[in-house]
Amino acid sequence: MSTDPTFTYNGGKVEPGERQNLRYGISETYLGDPIRIPVTVINGEADGPTVFLSAAAHGDELNGIEVVREIAHEWDLSDLAGTLVCLPVMNVPGFLAQQRYLPIYDRDLNRSFPGDEESTSAKRMAARIFDNFIAPCDFGLDFHTSTRGRTNMLHVRADMSDDAVARLAKAFGSNVIIDTEGSDGILRTEATRIGIPTVTIEMGEAHRFQRGLIDDALAGVASVFTEYGLGPEPGVRWPGWRTVIGDDSEKTWIRADAGGIVDMHHERGSLVHEGERICTLTNPFKDDNVYVTAPFTGLLVGVLENPVVYPGNPLCHLVELEADVQQVVEREQSDHSDGG
Repeated sequence: MSTDPTFTYNGGKVEPGERQNLRYGISETYLGDPIRIPVTVINGEADGPTVFLSAAAHGDELNGIEVVREIAHEWDLSDLAGTLVCLPVMNVPGFLAQQRYLPIYDRDLNRSFPGDEESTSAKRMAARIFDNFIAPCDFGLDFHTSTRGRTNMLHVRADMSDDAVARLAKAFGSNVIIDTEGSDGILRTEATRIGIPTVTIEMGEAHRFQRGLIDDALAGVASVFTEYGLGPEPGVRWPGWRTVIGDDSEKTWIRADAGGIVDMHHERGSLVHEGERICTLTNPFKDDNVYVTAPFTGLLVGVLENPVVYPGNPLCHLVELEADVQQVVEREQSDHSDGG
């Protein structure tokens, strides 16, 4: 935890008890106009950790934007113990174009951290974000959605071999944690490498706000606040059941072996049993159906939303559940189908 109660960045500072809304320059357009990202820094009067909440590293991933905005501007943070650094839209050029990547040479901002001030445009942007607003923090939550045409159930991605990261992942209180170190250049990977435990929150689909998922994510952040003593929240969240999907867990992306139109028979978060039909691939005449079945019993963490595929396109992300967790999920889904 930082011992200096003043939050500083290149160009300014935020004293305890202060709030700043700023538009911070990270690059320039072809016309030489500044590219600025919105940042809100709330520095509480009481001591506590410095936390970043970030979203829209991919410009079309909108759910996390609303999570970060509501925390920064609708929550009562008058008794905040610590500092919040809120970055609702990191990839401003992508957000303006409503596309995943930076329009500048189609670069992925979330493969460019921690950045480099003397490298590509993407790495220069990443460096200014990372050095000023990530590096001063004690831990962070980075919000994402699935890519275009697919949707994810709310889950956390985290390197569970790191005790500090595992604590943060569990505190968020999602049903599913996918245990993975993460690729080079990803914000959570690079922040964790320099001692800032960070997890990725995956939730829903691109190009829209999904209120139920946003509310669940807000509850997760409140749970994290409680765990780390940032404010008087109702308690650490227990989701009812939890599974950690690691290297020893059976998991797979099921891909189409034929092109066609997809009739998906299950929603994200559904439990499917081995041999059960997940979806059907058809041609325009519906006279040559290809049935896709579950290779093992598991949970559909992600499913296709855009109902057309080429051979090789992903259809769903299926993960194995422990036997006791599977029983709980079966009861929950049975109660839901019965109207309970």
